[in-house]
Amino acid sequence: MSAREQLTEAMAELLWERGYAATSPRDVMARAGVGQGSMYHHFSGKHDLAVETFTEVAEVLTEGSSVLEGDGSPLDRLKGYLSVPRPGTRGCRIGRMTQDPQVVADAELIAIVANAFDIALGRWEQAIADAIAAGELPTSVVPADLARTLAAVIQGGYVLARAKGDQAPMDAAVRGAVSLLDAAHAAATHD
Repeated sequence: MSAREQLTEAMAELLWERGYAATSPRDVMARAGVGQGSMYHHFSGKHDLAVETFTEVAEVLTEGSSVLEGDGSPLDRLKGYLSVPRPGTRGCRIGRMTQDPQVVADAELIAIVANAFDIALGRWEQAIADAIAAGELPTSVVPADLARTLAAVIQGGYVLARAKGDQAPMDAAVRGAVSLLDAAHAAATHD
């Protein structure tokens, strides 16, 4: 692994553990096992490193939502994506950044976060629209609204799991969302 990759990997881990404001370049270099020369050879500073790291993390996470565009029934894809194991007590790598005041105040960093959510929400919306077209969800469902509700369930599951220091609230939130989709499906197929 190159020094650049070591630095971005270390930054990604520290962002997830501590957040942007609480992570110093010295912390990143220590975690990466590289010296100051390597850090400043590859990046102009903490912000430059964070932009590259946020972009990489966002790409990985949005790739995960591509399952919503896969094969199978749209409803099964929605429920499958909801049911992907998530480490609730660690929080969402992207969602946690919205709680960091330095990230929120930085137009470039918050734009990366917002874009990651926009990509995932677009995939949610399309899968929901596909489920409506397939008769799996009622025509009264507004795809954009339901997409944001499901995203909020996942983000809320992370918050509840972190607050309790236990995975159970995350798992319960996901089960609840799946149950709501099942109830909506039952309503659509009985009309």
